[in-house]
Amino acid sequence: MDLLQYGFFQHALLGSLLTAIACGIVGTYIVSRRLVFISGGITHASFGGLGLGFYLGMNPILMAMLFGVEWASKTQNVREDSAIAGIWSLGMALGVIFIFLTPGYAPNLSAYLFGNILTVSTGDIIWIAALALLLVILFSLFLREIVYVAFDRDFALTQGVPVKCIEYVMMCCIAVTIVLSIRLVGIMLLMSLLTLPQITVNLFTSDFKKIIFGSIAIGFLGCVFGLVLSYLLNVPSGAFIILVLVLFFLIVKAIKAVLKR
Repeated sequence: MDLLQYGFFQHALLGSLLTAIACGIVGTYIVSRRLVFISGGITHASFGGLGLGFYLGMNPILMAMLFGVEWASKTQNVREDSAIAGIWSLGMALGVIFIFLTPGYAPNLSAYLFGNILTVSTGDIIWIAALALLLVILFSLFLREIVYVAFDRDFALTQGVPVKCIEYVMMCCIAVTIVLSIRLVGIMLLMSLLTLPQITVNLFTSDFKKIIFGSIAIGFLGCVFGLVLSYLLNVPSGAFIILVLVLFFLIVKAIKAVLKR
């Protein structure tokens, strides 16, 4: 409990809650639409934006967001597997090249690759809070249409749902969520935060709303336990957060298997 006295840990807890809300909402759509590897492509494309931001002396998170949103908007017009194969490697390669060419002291990449939410600033919290609020409003107003598109795109078209518009908006939301969550678990582990809580809840229910709320709860608890462990052992927080989520999934899966018997 002494940790709560520190401002950086208070920021980390608040950032964890807001990130869990954003990833819980967006991750449920990703899992329902089976867009996990597309989100991986966006994640690695954003690394190129980070490198370019460092090279130009601009905000690396802002540049990563531009890269991610731009690629997300193009994904609709190409084969998914082809886009992922090209962007996954290209984004990482561009990021390494730009960072290598950046004059002066090389930036600490571990916080972006593996995450360190203990370094989250007030500005980061404001951005992720705005995103979480936007997603809550968006899903509250258009939940039925989003669910139609997530589960049966063709049926949504027959019902007059603006499928293309919803897909573009959701891809942009995915890109922004990914970039703003990089500080939490890092580029290398971010896909797990967008999928593990959802598939854990999905073991017991297929209800879209319940998966969202359950994912938020599991994501936040995983962040809290991961934060405490990372602070005590002085290791990157992202790795422990994912480790906690994986262990929780395995435990829940084992409990479900026992209950079936």
